Amino acid sequence: MNILIASDHAGFDLKQVLIPWVESLGHTVRDVGVYDKTPSDYPDVAEKLCLELLAGKGDRGILICGSGIGVGVAANKIPGIRAGLCAESYSAHQGVEHDNINVMVLGERSIGVELAKDLVRINLAARFTNEERHVRRLAKIAKLEEKYCTARPATA
Repeated sequence: MNILIASDHAGFDLKQVLIPWVESLGHTVRDVGVYDKTPSDYPDVAEKLCLELLAGKGDRGILICGSGIGVGVAANKIPGIRAGLCAESYSAHQGVEHDNINVMVLGERSIGVELAKDLVRINLAARFTNEERHVRRLAKIAKLEEKYCTARPATA
């Protein structure tokens, strides 16, 4: 699989460990940012990875920030992205099998390196089941995106 990976500054160290490890599993990995620990804004890296994923430049994405929450919130604002925060093994595979997540989200400050490796391995090995109930639910999510994800001014 072709994997896109990105982090903000708070997820940089974990990203650097995961890139060669994911490659050792037989995947191609492309780092789409950030490239050092200079303070950065997580919405920027989430948007960049997600747009490249939607453009077909990768099969799945991995986003990392300090908690995983920020990049996950930002990623899920982009129609067509289904990002899931994974901090234990069930969510790592079930998110793909049932919810067809295309972006795995990790929090560097909330999980250790070895757990992160396990979660990524489990997530990348998982496949969407295509069961009718899951297909039906994903169609409903697509309708929610159509209904609510319209261009409008951002508010603070």
